[in-house]
Amino acid sequence: MKILVIGGTGLTGRLVSKKLEKLGHQVIIGSPSHGVDIMTGEGLSQALENTEIVIDLSNSSSPEEENAINFFLTAGKNLVNAELAANIRHHLVLSIVGTDDALEIGYLRAKKHQEDNIKNSGIPYTIIRSTQFHEHTDTIIAVQGLADKVFVSKIDYQPIALEDVTDYIVQFALEEPKNGTVEIAGPTRANMDDFVAKYIEISGKPLKVFSDEDSKYMHLVVPKSLLVPAGEYNAGKIHFEDWALSTLAN
Repeated sequence: MKILVIGGTGLTGRLVSKKLEKLGHQVIIGSPSHGVDIMTGEGLSQALENTEIVIDLSNSSSPEEENAINFFLTAGKNLVNAELAANIRHHLVLSIVGTDDALEIGYLRAKKHQEDNIKNSGIPYTIIRSTQFHEHTDTIIAVQGLADKVFVSKIDYQPIALEDVTDYIVQFALEEPKNGTVEIAGPTRANMDDFVAKYIEISGKPLKVFSDEDSKYMHLVVPKSLLVPAGEYNAGKIHFEDWALSTLAN
């Protein structure tokens, strides 16, 4: 089967592409470096010839509101027009758990535009909303840290390993379109500060976590349960502590 992976040069895209190729599928990498530019439409029609599935893992160059909204609106319009002409049978989008619940955040509003664009396109689709990745922990420490202190909220948190995310992307892409949204999350839910403290403990970094009740994430005030599924979800297999031990040992 021929599958176009938009954002195939990114970390998630590379892993998804490798797994699809291992299963025997023909993977086309959708990125400007491979001659496919979803912002201009260049190379899209050629990439979609005889293609059955499109996996959209694209992302804006920055999470800043104007940039993100312009990216997802422009790219979304180009993708839909090209896919309708090519009779694509399944379009899968990777999105974020909680997108509907904090639309005052510009990046989440941009992701909602991306979701709504494919929902209203007439193309059979599946939207996967994921919680934050285990691999995001270092970014939290970097952004919320100051010297040897890391300030972390007690908001609900349920991260998932990138390995599990890519397994679910491949699984749902090869299944029949849901024409709806599915959610994925890690196997364990706790407070964000607990995860960060455990990671720091395992890493041996000379850092100390300072917990608070401010419901902040990356300096943004968010609902306490924004980052976790509100209902049914598909659980990953890899526990955070096991991932951290394996990652930090390498």
